[in-house]
Amino acid sequence: LFRGNWRARQTRRLDAVTMADAEEKKEDAPKKETAKELMARAMKGVNVKEMPTVSGIEKKEDFAALAKTQIPEAELLAKNGELTKAMELLLALEKKCRLGLDIATLKTTVTSMVTICHDVGDWEKLNVVMAIISKRHQQSKHAVTAMVALATEWLEETPDKATKVALLTALLEVTDGKIYVEAERSVLTRKLAGIKEADGDIEGACACMLDVYVETFGALSKREKIDFILEQIRLTLAKKDWVRAYITAKKVNRKHLGEDDMQDLKLRFFGLLIEYHLQEKDAFELAQDYHSIYQTKCVLEDESAEPTGWRHNLKSCVTFLLMAKHSPGQSDMLHRLVLDDKLDRLDADLAPWKHMLTQFTTTEIVRYPLEDQEPLNGQLKMVGTEALWEHWQTMGHTRTTQHNLRVAAKYYKRIHTARLGNLLGLSTDEVEEHLSTLVGGGDLFAKIDRPAGIVSFQKPVTSEETLSDWASDVASLLTLVERTCHLINKENMIHKI
Repeated sequence: LFRGNWRARQTRRLDAVTMADAEEKKEDAPKKETAKELMARAMKGVNVKEMPTVSGIEKKEDFAALAKTQIPEAELLAKNGELTKAMELLLALEKKCRLGLDIATLKTTVTSMVTICHDVGDWEKLNVVMAIISKRHQQSKHAVTAMVALATEWLEETPDKATKVALLTALLEVTDGKIYVEAERSVLTRKLAGIKEADGDIEGACACMLDVYVETFGALSKREKIDFILEQIRLTLAKKDWVRAYITAKKVNRKHLGEDDMQDLKLRFFGLLIEYHLQEKDAFELAQDYHSIYQTKCVLEDESAEPTGWRHNLKSCVTFLLMAKHSPGQSDMLHRLVLDDKLDRLDADLAPWKHMLTQFTTTEIVRYPLEDQEPLNGQLKMVGTEALWEHWQTMGHTRTTQHNLRVAAKYYKRIHTARLGNLLGLSTDEVEEHLSTLVGGGDLFAKIDRPAGIVSFQKPVTSEETLSDWASDVASLLTLVERTCHLINKENMIHKI
């Protein structure tokens, strides 16, 4: 205990000595000057009125007078066959203007360089000069924009196709990654893709177009973007790259296509989708495509029977809708079309289509072939392509049979297979095949007792469902008893019984 107290006293003494030494050193240290005191000491003896003033962050210079003498000199050198010396002279002037921030003279110098190469006819030198100018450090966007715009005008003046392609490639390299020339890049890309497509190089043209992500360009209008994307879709379809075509089509916002000034683009877009969905054999999507075309303002105003008129597109929509697999969307569209005002006209041309829609929206068995099979086949041959004729014929019979089976399931709980086949005009094997397809797809519940030859459409009820139904019935009964008692008491009160 004594040793512990002694150590504690020693520790307190050492701490006191250390603190005293630190305070002495702090007093002896020189005081730091504040920022205000430093500024006051620095400004002693300086006349503030005579201090130099700076108008901007960087000093700008004017080289217009130098350009007036050197540009004509370079033109004279180029005419005498010394194009390389002329370019070296103007490149030195371009550097001075660029570093001196003389934008006006810089644009003049750059355009003069490419103009001299063009006037001499040295297209290869022109491409090299443009590449050099665009890669200069801190190059002005105004100079590059002016150079690209000027060179684009000379595309039609090239002596041959190879020179034109080389110039286009050079311009695309110049505009690559530069936001301020996005619009020019999209135009140049389409021209290069057009040349490749004309030469039969569909894959090259498609790759060239898909290399441009035009949906991210801010310099293009909404219409220009959609037009470019439609060209991408067309080339991918020509290349038969169906997956890429579908992905590219997703880039188009369909809300924009509903605007009045977008009607021509809307017709092009859904025309391309029809080509894609025909290849996929997707009847419901085809019906939606034709319905979108049918709802276009310019199409509704066309009363002709041509493919540009609403009659053709409405018939095509109904045709593929009847071929589509039953679903909530398909059923809803059938019921909406049957109420269309244009089908209610006293028109012999539209009467068969109204009749077919009515047949498939009522719970009645439809005989196959249909009463209006001829106009349906004629429309299928026109829009369904000859290669898919047999497919659509088979699909028409299948959809009619499936409709009839759904109708039979509503009216029958159990029925003999032979009787069902007699009602539908099918053999026993065909009935079993179609029933298996519907049951496998989850569209219908059915059980087939093959030895007995009986089909049961009644879905078995679980014990939980039976108990729930019983509880519901009991609750309904008690509600009725309570209401009856209330009415009896009410009559007693009224008549004071």
